[in-house]
Amino acid sequence: LKGGDTCEYLLSSGRFLGEKVWQPHSCMMHKYKHNEAKNCLLDKHVVFIGDSRIRQLFYSFVKLINPQVKEEGNKHGNIPFEDKSASIKVDFLWYPEVNGSMRQRIKSWTEGSVAKPHIIVAGAATWSIKIHNGSNEALTQYKTNITSIAPLLEKLAKSSDVYWVLQDPVYEDLLSDSRKMITNEKIDAYNEAAVRILNSSSRNSKAKVKLFSVSKLIAQETIMKSADGLHLPESSRDTNAMILMNVYCNKIMKPIDGSCCQPQPPLTLIQKLAFCFFTFSIIGYLIISLIHRNNFRKNKSCSDLESGEERKPAISTPSASTLELLLHSFCKLGLIMTYFYLCDRANLFMKENKFYTHSSFFIPIVYILVLGVFYTENTKETKVLNREQTDEWKGWMQLVILIYHISGASTFLPVYMHIRVLVAAYLFQTGYGHFSYFWIKGDFGVYRLCQVLFRLNFLVVVLCIVMDRPYQFYYFVPLVTVWFMVIYATLAVWPQIVQKKANGHCLWHLGLLLKLVCLLACIYFLSYSQGAFERIFSFWPLSKCFELDGNVYEWWFRWKLDRYVVFHGMLFAFIYLALQKRQMISEGKGDPLFSSRVSNVLLFISIASFLTYSIWASSCKNKTECNELHPSVSVVQILAFILIRNIPGYVRSVYSSFFAWFGRISLELFICQYHIWLAADTKGILVLVPGYPMFNLLLSTFIFVCVAHEISQITNDLAQIVVPKDSAALLKRLLCLAAFLSGLLLFSAAAQGQARH
Repeated sequence: LKGGDTCEYLLSSGRFLGEKVWQPHSCMMHKYKHNEAKNCLLDKHVVFIGDSRIRQLFYSFVKLINPQVKEEGNKHGNIPFEDKSASIKVDFLWYPEVNGSMRQRIKSWTEGSVAKPHIIVAGAATWSIKIHNGSNEALTQYKTNITSIAPLLEKLAKSSDVYWVLQDPVYEDLLSDSRKMITNEKIDAYNEAAVRILNSSSRNSKAKVKLFSVSKLIAQETIMKSADGLHLPESSRDTNAMILMNVYCNKIMKPIDGSCCQPQPPLTLIQKLAFCFFTFSIIGYLIISLIHRNNFRKNKSCSDLESGEERKPAISTPSASTLELLLHSFCKLGLIMTYFYLCDRANLFMKENKFYTHSSFFIPIVYILVLGVFYTENTKETKVLNREQTDEWKGWMQLVILIYHISGASTFLPVYMHIRVLVAAYLFQTGYGHFSYFWIKGDFGVYRLCQVLFRLNFLVVVLCIVMDRPYQFYYFVPLVTVWFMVIYATLAVWPQIVQKKANGHCLWHLGLLLKLVCLLACIYFLSYSQGAFERIFSFWPLSKCFELDGNVYEWWFRWKLDRYVVFHGMLFAFIYLALQKRQMISEGKGDPLFSSRVSNVLLFISIASFLTYSIWASSCKNKTECNELHPSVSVVQILAFILIRNIPGYVRSVYSSFFAWFGRISLELFICQYHIWLAADTKGILVLVPGYPMFNLLLSTFIFVCVAHEISQITNDLAQIVVPKDSAALLKRLLCLAAFLSGLLLFSAAAQGQARH
């Protein structure tokens, strides 16, 4: 699919998702708010010329600019509208027939002394049918008149956007006696004449009158709801007005979720350099592979004629194998990034809007739950939150989040609130996992720090370059990265308190608790002091990483939404490890975590708490108010789940290998979905196979999961090369990496400065 075709598809084809949501063929339609419409139409003059149906479209269009406009005034006369704040003029001119009067008005705009409208929307036919009682002579005269008008419209189309609205069908059963002669057969004849005559002299010219035929499709589905059988219901004409706004404004406003009529964005210099790098990596890998293959053939084992001994092939040097692995990884990554770009930046594949229904969310949830239970295995260890269990937890949460995103379930508040708990649970695991590692191992070395940071950020940095998106756009990775650094700093700063030291004296435990209290105080202060938070992240280069649309408000909002849950994870890890050290819990296979009585009481409280939170979340009416409470109460459901999952010994001793497999690539799945499963930066759905939604979903999902798994492997391979254990080699790599990132940030800042000027 070529990008230029999306405008034509928007004007001519589509279907309804449900009753009111219109889905254009192949692209996504943005829902313009009145301030966006004003910005797009700033200093513009728009003219609607035609009959009562065009008047309906005029009012719907004007209401996009000013929703307070009332449908008042002379129905059979001209109606002006002006928005002085944005210097927008929108006029309706009453010309119910395509005749000499309409021609004269259109001709006046082609003369040099008269200012031409920027947008002209014209159309008429039903009055001609009505006045002349549907006679063939009237149709012949219509053809003659539109033939005389066509060259004038085509001339105007060279400097203005000109749309000819084809006639909608009527619902003949509802027509009054005075309109019974307006039949769908007559309307089709008039439309056929308009299509044949308009643009007949400019078939190969760029200046064409755009035929607005999509209204016919909309009317076919909704005209039976018409009040009089002739005029469209309000929701349908609002859809037509929104289509018109998308056709004109998308190329100006460039909304993320409005892919219709948007040209392919030009490649930035950084993107060009990235593609050159990947191209050279592919060529380099092919050359090295050919050299190694030739060397292998030359050094192939053969019998020595003199001694009769077998010669062994030459062994590759470690540096050669490292270079080959590096190029091989970049070769695969380059091919994958090409697929990313083609899916979500080039206008090659179709994109469609999401449409939520309860079945589209809950049926897949049930399906994956059944699959997860089917692939149940025994765990290797039976500790609380062991590796297999946390992988399983990450896996099913990630699958639920993916279904949530593709089904558009964010519009349903109870589902949204439960998904917020899943995101919080990921951050809880971040606090639990990293605290446990540092507390038990006491390893605060640079190698560990760099390994974690590389694994978290590698894919996102590559995507920022290839997809031309800011780092903060992939908000979850910055969130996890910052919280990891907070955990590291909290435990690494003097005095370093770890389990080995704390076992010597109980006062060290109090010291660690004091550190955690200080951390909580800092979190509380920053959450209620937006100014202080923004000052911290407004310094370069932090501002470059955490700004979105020129400010760090979005970053503050994301951070604030789950501000306490990492602290809760750290505190839970501390208490659990302390209980484990004192042998106050039983983690044997099949054993309940506590004594039978305590286990039963805690299990009852956990189930009650879990259900209470779900009832509260399901009864939420206001998203803002519920988001305010979420940071403080999300831990209730998280802790309840952990206890339900771990108190019974038989439940703790098994895990789902199906969910655990997805859990091991959960980060890659979360990031990759932005561009190769969803589309338009998560706002829509990628369509590889149009017309077959189920097959398309299966195919895109299969490719998406395979790509995420491959990227996980590439990241692991590159982590061993880029972050070696040898201190001297690691220092050199860090200096190179720091120089690269600094250069990238400076180059990006310079490019943005040039773009502003």
